[in-house]
Amino acid sequence: MLASFILAGCQSAYYSALEQVGIQKREVLVDRVEDGRDAQQAADEQFSSALEQFRAVVRVPESELSRTYDRLNDEYEESEVAAKRVEGRIAAIEDVAEALFDEWEDELSLYQSADYRRLSERQLRATRARYGEMIAAMQDAADSMQPVLLALRDNVLFLKHNLNARAIGALRGEVDGLERDVTALRKRMQAAIARSDAFIAELNRQDAP
Repeated sequence: MLASFILAGCQSAYYSALEQVGIQKREVLVDRVEDGRDAQQAADEQFSSALEQFRAVVRVPESELSRTYDRLNDEYEESEVAAKRVEGRIAAIEDVAEALFDEWEDELSLYQSADYRRLSERQLRATRARYGEMIAAMQDAADSMQPVLLALRDNVLFLKHNLNARAIGALRGEVDGLERDVTALRKRMQAAIARSDAFIAELNRQDAP
């Protein structure tokens, strides 16, 4: 509990320092949503690249297997890094969004005009709802990465320990299943990216005079 209080204090000080130099929480949120979207796009491309390498593995002659394994292993490791980057971006988005919504809710009591307060409350609820849809889509895409990573890791390990023609024959049957998993994952990522773009556009419209 003490650690949580200390962390909350550090976060509050961080955002206060940014506001003192003219950077508002909303701007930080937009930047982090954009970072999260970009990380998901990069992960989407990386998973597609990894799938292509896997396809290559089951087609190459046995004499090239060792070199192809090395390439596939590199793709797996890069995919793992991309997935962790997406998770980190989502955590950063959640952090600043929580601070922004807490501040917004606290400041509702400062209104003298009841009409303005009601309008602001409605805007807060609507923005929270849109944000909730966006972050849920991003989390769904991030969660969907794990089964694909596990499948890739299994195949990399299997190749590592069975660099022979029998391993290649066994892996051929996995291509269709892995391709379906990657296709489904990329659809979820694209949906999350689209929601991120829409959320950023809505925030920018709110900032417009």
